[in-house]
Amino acid sequence: MAAMPVVVARRAGRLVGYLVSAPVAAFTEVSVVQAMLEAYRGASDAYIYGPICVDEIERGQGVANAMFASLRAQLPGREGILFIRCDNAASLRAHGRMGMCEVAKFYHNGTQFVVLSYVG
Repeated sequence: MAAMPVVVARRAGRLVGYLVSAPVAAFTEVSVVQAMLEAYRGASDAYIYGPICVDEIERGQGVANAMFASLRAQLPGREGILFIRCDNAASLRAHGRMGMCEVAKFYHNGTQFVVLSYVG
């Protein structure tokens, strides 16, 4: 399995965020990812975006956008897919502002999720 980028954000030497990406094949045993892939498979070379985490005091400062831009630059032309709980309005807004589009919805263990997609 080919290595995928992990983007790390630092400010004044302090870790303020990270963004993980992984090949779809890395999640063959993860039930929530399998449920997402049943709802939307993506392109043949699609990869999983996330998780992404930004320090609470750094949110709204462009950290997520900068990490996302770095990831896209490292994987040009490839589709990233992710899922977010439908009740996570802040994350849905943030990812929508980054240009990600809703492509499907699914339920897993009684919780509804939105599948988002973008092309790098």
